[in-house]
Amino acid sequence: MTTTADSTMRAVVHDRYGTSKVLRTARIVRPSPGDHEVLVEVHAAGLDRGTEHLLTGKPYAMRLAMGLTRPKNPVPGRDVAGIVVEAGAGVTRFAVGDEVYGVAPGSFADYAVAHETRLAHKPTNLTFLEAAVVPVSAGTALRALVDVGGVQPGQNVLVVGASGGVGSYAVQLAKAFGAEVTGVCSAAKADLVTSLGAANVLDYDREDFANGTHRYDLVLDIAGNSSLRRLRRALRPRGTVVFVGGEDAGALLGMGRQVRGLMLSRLVRQRLALLVAKERGSDYNRLAGLIEEGRIVPALDRSYPLEDTPLAVHQLETGRVRGKVAISVRK
Repeated sequence: MTTTADSTMRAVVHDRYGTSKVLRTARIVRPSPGDHEVLVEVHAAGLDRGTEHLLTGKPYAMRLAMGLTRPKNPVPGRDVAGIVVEAGAGVTRFAVGDEVYGVAPGSFADYAVAHETRLAHKPTNLTFLEAAVVPVSAGTALRALVDVGGVQPGQNVLVVGASGGVGSYAVQLAKAFGAEVTGVCSAAKADLVTSLGAANVLDYDREDFANGTHRYDLVLDIAGNSSLRRLRRALRPRGTVVFVGGEDAGALLGMGRQVRGLMLSRLVRQRLALLVAKERGSDYNRLAGLIEEGRIVPALDRSYPLEDTPLAVHQLETGRVRGKVAISVRK
């Protein structure tokens, strides 16, 4: 097959699972949208823990869908912000020229294809870089708090992992919904969590959120590894824990603790619930409204040019990111 400059694009790729070291920049064939898809000219892409897991192929159960020995889609990235340059015949929500943000698999590239139901119009008061770090993380926080956690005004909410991508939005959203928020993070990132609106911040190296001093109506366990017993000690008698993720939770399934929590939840008054990931344009529309009202602000730590994506991923791997980082594809 003969290709031209117009039919190819720059992209970050990996042909095997691994760390940031397996990433490289290459020229590949530019994708085309299907009937209900649009082609987005990528201006910026966000980086999140989910993308890191897809890169490593862990937990291994993920590979049943992603590719057993190598990734089916060699281009990482999911968060996207850019401009629609082509629309499929069945697209009704967007037109060529629209500025959009949302989820497009393979967003670490000049162009990416997205289903129209996974996009929304970009918030008017955000740059592309700022918008790119919203969809996956803020959408996850929104669903954890509202759809699963049922957050209510006046409740006390504990966010474990408050300085990360999901956590930085969870703190802001819980406060916007009228809750009092306590965030758990490292001492080095306490100032960030305070600036996001947390009424209290606990240093996980020095303070135990489960020591019985305070009990919470809702606990978001984001990328944590606390035992079920400790989480329950932090809850009120009829409180709720929402498992948003878990690091070091096992290489095979990565969900052993969550499954045990679901089983235990049937036997006790406290509720231990699992968040199932969904990517919905309706959520991004709601978030855009909150952003334009000034109720939440992206916690953008820094941005990296496309060719420096391996460095950005390495920063995430080593825990140095405060909030979110973005990949700048176009200046």
